[in-house]
Amino acid sequence: MRKPKHKEKEKVVIGIGWYRPEQWQLLREVSVDADELEETYAEWETGAAQAFDNAKNPGVLILKVDVDVEELLTWCHQQGVAVNANARAEFIAHKTQRRVVN
Repeated sequence: MRKPKHKEKEKVVIGIGWYRPEQWQLLREVSVDADELEETYAEWETGAAQAFDNAKNPGVLILKVDVDVEELLTWCHQQGVAVNANARAEFIAHKTQRRVVN
């Protein structure tokens, strides 16, 4: 009788949105919670890089997810939601899922 093969444990996948420097100001302009965003891209990037490093874990696959603000705006319009932290997180999760499945 053969022993069943052990499947490699599936990793947890986390997507971290990575904004484009040339679109940072646009993101702040269209976000209803702009006061909660960093003033500059450089400030945001420092915090995001730290979050990316802190999230590293052997059982977790961390993906940098490119966020095109125009695409985010279109998605929010289609979903009927304002551009805010929740919508940005849902958009990034949506893109992460599409990336992992494909």
